[in-house]
Amino acid sequence: MKNIIVSLVLMTLLFGACKNQTKDTPKTSSEKTFEPMLKKYYEQGLQLDPIKATTSGDNRYDDLYTNALSLEHIEKQKEYYISYLKKVNSYDKTSLTGEQQMSQAVLRWECERNLERLAFKNHAYFPIDQMWSPNLFFGQLASGASAQPFKTPSDYKKWTQRVDGYLQWLESAKINMQKGMQQGYVLPKSLIKKVIPQLKEMTNPVIEQHLFYTPVQNIPANFSVEDKKEITKLYIDMITNKVIPTYQDIHDFVATEYLENGRESSGIDGVPEGEAYYKHQIKLYTTTDMTADQIHNLGLNEVARILSEMEAVKNEIGFKGDLKAFFNDVRSNPKLMPFKSPQEVIANFNAIHATMKPSLEKLFDKTPKTPFEVRQTEAFREKSASAEYNSGSLDGTRPGIFYAPIPDATKYNTYSDESLFLHEAIPGHHYQISLTQENKALSDFRKTLWYSGYGEGWALYCESLGKELGLYTDPYQYFGMLGAEMHRAIRLVVDTGMHTKGWSREKAIQYSLDNEAESREGIISEIERYMANPGQALSYKVGQLKLQQLRAKAKKQIGERFDIREFHNQVLETGCIPLALLEDKINRWIEETM
Repeated sequence: MKNIIVSLVLMTLLFGACKNQTKDTPKTSSEKTFEPMLKKYYEQGLQLDPIKATTSGDNRYDDLYTNALSLEHIEKQKEYYISYLKKVNSYDKTSLTGEQQMSQAVLRWECERNLERLAFKNHAYFPIDQMWSPNLFFGQLASGASAQPFKTPSDYKKWTQRVDGYLQWLESAKINMQKGMQQGYVLPKSLIKKVIPQLKEMTNPVIEQHLFYTPVQNIPANFSVEDKKEITKLYIDMITNKVIPTYQDIHDFVATEYLENGRESSGIDGVPEGEAYYKHQIKLYTTTDMTADQIHNLGLNEVARILSEMEAVKNEIGFKGDLKAFFNDVRSNPKLMPFKSPQEVIANFNAIHATMKPSLEKLFDKTPKTPFEVRQTEAFREKSASAEYNSGSLDGTRPGIFYAPIPDATKYNTYSDESLFLHEAIPGHHYQISLTQENKALSDFRKTLWYSGYGEGWALYCESLGKELGLYTDPYQYFGMLGAEMHRAIRLVVDTGMHTKGWSREKAIQYSLDNEAESREGIISEIERYMANPGQALSYKVGQLKLQQLRAKAKKQIGERFDIREFHNQVLETGCIPLALLEDKINRWIEETM
């Protein structure tokens, strides 16, 4: 923790303190021009990334898909970030309000990290993987059940235009993967093998069963007969003559030439500039200056601590045998796999929500207006997907959605469902993201930002609130919470192990099997997830520990006047920000409250 604190203090000194300004103070010229500058940054950002506009509920660009792999677009991005970095640095922070100073620091961070990202070739030469790549989210849009609207005939036609742009991106992805392969940028073979069936799924010749045909099967009843016929014909042509051939082409390439050249190494240090890229990823995802060695050692210490707590729960349950045997029992215990259908799994999550509802107001006096739903992950991606949350629209008309992968309900293990719901749904990602989007005091560009150290740190912190919310009365569910925390601690060890210490995929899998109760299949999926996006997995534990530290500090220094609801307000009202800025804000709040 000392290293975390030191690095965050250095960042705080860099960004500076944000002092409040009274409402009565006349606006300076800087104040008057600063907000329009932020507005232009946001608007130009949506033009560069029209998918982001759609997911935010802004439908002006629903017909566009930017080819982010084209050299022209990459140059536009660089010019965009360089331009706004100069603009934001031109303002003297003392001439800005407290909230504007925060926006200044956040925008500076955003521009600097993106310029660092664009300096590496990874973003261009690894366009497709089994977990994170744009083609997977595009499949969600294609289902008609995500952010892309299919409410009018015009919506249906806009989607076909967006598909045209997307297929250009897919063609560019193949070209870039060929270039990357020649220069040593190629995915590990184990990941390529997971990508192949995902691409194959989109070559299904039975049009009525094709994912891209789903919107046709759900055409609103109020459409005219003529519109229905025209849309059906348009979509059949699109899928037959465009979607399937393009997917078939890239599938054949990935399944043969690309797979044959797949690398045997597991870590990003197996590609050119891998070491430098991993340092960038650590800073990007943890929003700290921690080193890989510091994070690795922190993970080892956390694993040891949590193992001792797990031992106590095992003894409470009365299990005879060592902890490793208990892990195996939890993985295979039929009592923890009671369901026969996906609907039962979904119903269980809704029941967890109902149980905690009476206690939520004890911890939160501000709750989101945006609706919330639990859904099963789409079939085309759920075999390699993790549970996840997709945010609602900015205006709250589209609900936030918690997706749960249920490839086989009879093998679905419930032991960690309560902690999972707290993290991915309520009060985790749904509260944090929705309250940010609904906060009218925030500049638009800050409503859609995502810093994993903050966002995932908050969600993991929420897992520890279970007992306060009436959950974890079953020792297996509490063990599930410890297991989820252990899972994030293990990530610190295996992610840094694979990417900087030469650990193989198999060594990382075995380390996980030795220290947690996740299924072997689940662990393999997770390890391969870390291989596909180095450093992302580090953010959870780093952020959680910082939030727990800040809560403990506030409670100790404020004493009897400490209000947990106000602490949560202070954390959530800023939206996603680097951890150093959050720590600085909470420290000021503590001083003002004492």
